[in-house]
Amino acid sequence: MGKRHAGTALTSLITSSLTLGAPQALALEPLAAWQLDWQPWGEGRPAEALCRGVYIMPAYRLPAGDVPDQVRSESDTAYYGDDGETILGGEVILRRADTQLESPRVSVPPERERAFAEGPLALRDLNLLVRGEAGEVSLVTDAASIDAAHFVVHDQHLRGDAMQLERLEDGRFRLTSASFTTCDPGDNLWQLVTGDLVLDRESGFGTARHARLEMGNVPVFYWPWVRFPIDDRRHTGFLWPEIGLSGGALDYAQPFYWNIAPNHDATLTPRWISDRGLLLGGEYRYLFPTDAGQIEGAYLSSDGGGSDEPGAASRRYEGEDRWYVDYRHTGRFDTRTSYNLRYGAASDGRYFDDYGSIFGDDPSNMPRLAQIDYRGDVWRLDARAQGYQRLDDPLRDRDKPFYRLPSLTADARWVQPGGWYQQWRSNVTYFWRDVNEVALSREREAAVGTRLHLAPATGWRFDQSWGHLEPRVEWLYTAYDLDYGERDTDRDTTLQRAVPVSSIDGGLVFERELELGGRSYRQTLEPRLNYAYVPATNQREFPEFDSSERAFSWNQLWSPYRFSGADRVGDLNRVSVGVDSRLLEDDRGRERLAFGIGQAFYFDDRHIDMDGDPDTLPVPPEQGGDFESWYNATRDRSSLVTRLDWQINDAWRSRWQWIYDDKQQRTERTSLDLSYRSQAGHVLNLGYRWELQGFDPSVEPDDDEFRDYNREEYDLSFAWKLSPRVDLIGRAVYDYTNERLLDQLAGVQWNDCCYGLQVVWREWVDDQGTASIENDTTERGLFLRFVFKGLGGVGGDAGDYFERAIPGYRATAF
Repeated sequence: MGKRHAGTALTSLITSSLTLGAPQALALEPLAAWQLDWQPWGEGRPAEALCRGVYIMPAYRLPAGDVPDQVRSESDTAYYGDDGETILGGEVILRRADTQLESPRVSVPPERERAFAEGPLALRDLNLLVRGEAGEVSLVTDAASIDAAHFVVHDQHLRGDAMQLERLEDGRFRLTSASFTTCDPGDNLWQLVTGDLVLDRESGFGTARHARLEMGNVPVFYWPWVRFPIDDRRHTGFLWPEIGLSGGALDYAQPFYWNIAPNHDATLTPRWISDRGLLLGGEYRYLFPTDAGQIEGAYLSSDGGGSDEPGAASRRYEGEDRWYVDYRHTGRFDTRTSYNLRYGAASDGRYFDDYGSIFGDDPSNMPRLAQIDYRGDVWRLDARAQGYQRLDDPLRDRDKPFYRLPSLTADARWVQPGGWYQQWRSNVTYFWRDVNEVALSREREAAVGTRLHLAPATGWRFDQSWGHLEPRVEWLYTAYDLDYGERDTDRDTTLQRAVPVSSIDGGLVFERELELGGRSYRQTLEPRLNYAYVPATNQREFPEFDSSERAFSWNQLWSPYRFSGADRVGDLNRVSVGVDSRLLEDDRGRERLAFGIGQAFYFDDRHIDMDGDPDTLPVPPEQGGDFESWYNATRDRSSLVTRLDWQINDAWRSRWQWIYDDKQQRTERTSLDLSYRSQAGHVLNLGYRWELQGFDPSVEPDDDEFRDYNREEYDLSFAWKLSPRVDLIGRAVYDYTNERLLDQLAGVQWNDCCYGLQVVWREWVDDQGTASIENDTTERGLFLRFVFKGLGGVGGDAGDYFERAIPGYRATAF
């Protein structure tokens, strides 16, 4: 009888983002929970349930009509008044499509344009219930009005009140003296209250005047006017602010979201930091069928310094403009050809230390890239210009990264029947960096120029379930055209090098059935032998564009390459032997335990290091040289490499790696990890790390990253679900060598039915970009986030940081 979409439109009205609205305190008496279709959980409560119950819409009391506009009715009494009025009484039920009205009395005037329902009435639609004291419904338009309304949106777990709920003829809703909350009935931890609320279903917007947020009936925030979305469409408007307090300074950011178009949007974020000034930040994003990108950045004019201490690091750029910009774009020309663009820059190396993530994990560099990549069935082609700004402060010239302007790569692989294959790798790159080449202490570090690198290879691969064999020969040709700028040098600027690399790798697989602890396993024994030969070639004049010596590891047992990059090819004449053994548990081959041990034996000393001299070895310690460099070049066998991976059961797993020098009888590097993952969501990680000073040859003693002590660290992290509502989170990293805690974190996440809360305390050591403990400073902070379910929240989300800091943890989404 004319209530055309009163309920349906109201559903969209209250559904998604009833974010902000409300007025004077409501005078309505709350309804009993059962009157709101509320059903408390009984013994069958789901384990993950956060609420004490659930809203369940009962079945319709009348079937739908045969046609969409048909109205069906049922009542105890029906009669006509003297003036032609139709009156239905008793228990009246009217249904039209998905809308059902229940009332003790409904009257329809003789003109049949309106219908009046007396209360207590109930109006139902899909996932919607409205109860009120009286209502008026137009029979010729969509207009309707309900007084003293209580409403529930079942699937959104949302309820609210309004002194008057009115549907206008244009389809909009107007609510007077209204409130909303997602809390369980009887719990008003928070609610949004507004004096005048208008919701437009067609545009997806709601507007509220004199709106305030109340917590426990105490006002905590006020908006004189606010516009907000009422569905999942993106809309322009203010987002929730982020507020922080650190070192006595107030940090307030107020994001504003601009929905430019369905495939364009932007976020503008003014941020006031009381001891620094106003930082203006922004982000713009766009999306096309084959392309997507974003640009973000921030700018602060005349940094206030951030500290009262005269020598504080934060005051290095006091009075200067601080900024950063980061642009990213990806796209494709066709299914095989794609391209990437990236440009990042910051005003200085301390920008993210001073303004970055509140949890202190900031980028260490700003990448820059222009790349086109083609992937064919045989060939892969890549053209790029690439570099990055290293965010160290201060940054020495020798530590500045090289730019590739440009770098062209062409790789291919051909395979023939019978196991034969050929491989082609080639690259030409121009390396450049902005340095004072005259002031550099090492002459070869002053070079820039072009490098051509060719690496054709051929081999044969025999591979069966019981074993494999692969001989391989590769020819490495490298040519340089160098420029030393203003530096006077006698070094040759045109260089060439050709080095053959040969290797043969083979292994066998033996299997047997095994019974352990009453369970059947399949055990494998997999011996492996690898021989590699690389002759020593003069590389004394060669630059160091992208090479570093690799630390010894399990993978290095089977690799002929001692250096990364193409500037150095290390000489090698060695055989590696090793054996693996695995326990496979079932027909799927699920691995329960894997153990491996191996060692390399050298037939010649290794002459080539970063100096590239094939005729000399490092100076022995008795002549004042470094023992580790000399020992690693002259030892006749490598350290023993041992690894163990044990899946103890479905919840517990351990991993152990050990590099032990049986000649010097010392451990060079070891790591032990024990992890626990339960179906209930509990996570526990125990870790131990040991590394001998100078173990990594790529980090030289005069590098910032060089540690002048043996590294011994313990790492404990956990996330424990006390209940579906409460997560306890913690981490501690202890530097045993220097007897100090490197990182401490403790937090609790409370995930209630209508709100979420994160409280995190963290204290950590900031190494200032060096491994020298004299430069370390201690940072600490207390971080808070409060989320109102269905409304928004205050504070930054720590979930991503928790997942990085605690392996295996997945933060509960608010």
